[in-house]
Parts: sequence; structure tokens; C-alpha cells
Amino acid sequence: MPKAGFKSITVSETVYDKFQEVYQKSKDDLAMKGVNSFSGYVTYMLEEMMQKDKTFARYAPKIEKISVDDDRIILKDNIKNRIAEVAVQKGELFCQLCDEKDCVHVGYVWSIPEVYEILNARGIKHPK
Repeated sequence: MPKAGFKSITVSETVYDKFQEVYQKSKDDLAMKGVNSFSGYVTYMLEEMMQKDKTFARYAPKIEKISVDDDRIILKDNIKNRIAEVAVQKGELFCQLCDEKDCVHVGYVWSIPEVYEILNARGIKHPK
């Protein structure tokens, strides 16, 4: 039984093992973020996904992904009726349309799971 104020969930062994594997490999980096347990890691990941979904739901009707290339993502901004190119420059995302590193287009790019995984694998981290 979980402690008071907590709930438990059931996941497949495959999912559990994958999370455990990533947690073990990332323990030091996670500790720097205040994540000191496997349970804390799963909570952290769930919160991060909810934030991404919130961002995606907020901007998805306004922005659409057109394509993903090696070092750039092309978006259609339906509000501005313009094409936005977000490129990887000096290890960071940069919006060519807004001429900024932190705009709605860059935020949208971070909310696209396939792009997030590619950037993360390249060592490009989301600035919190």
C-alpha cells in the first residue's frame, strides 16, 4: 500500500524496466535537478510530459509541423500566416522568423516528441 497522500499505478514490466534503465544511467544528472529516487524520476517525467501536452494543445491549432530535416524544423504559423524555420545553431534552437532563441516556435518544437528525442540524443537540452 502506498504512503498517505500517494497513489500507486501499474505498468508493464517492459515499461518499468525501460524507465529504470534510463533512471540508472541518468542518476547524476537527475540528482542535480533534485530528483533523488526512481519514484521521483517517474513523477518528474510525468510532469514534463503534461507540460509538453499543455504547450502542444495550446499552440497546435496555431502552429503546424511541416518538416523535420537534419538541423532544422519547418513550421507553419497559422496566426502570422508565415513559415517559421527553427534551426540548430551553436547547440541551441534558434527561430529564423522571430530572430530569437525563446519564442513560441522554439517552444512548439520542444513539444514535438520525435524532435525532442533527436535533440536530446544530440545532447541539446531544453532550457528550463
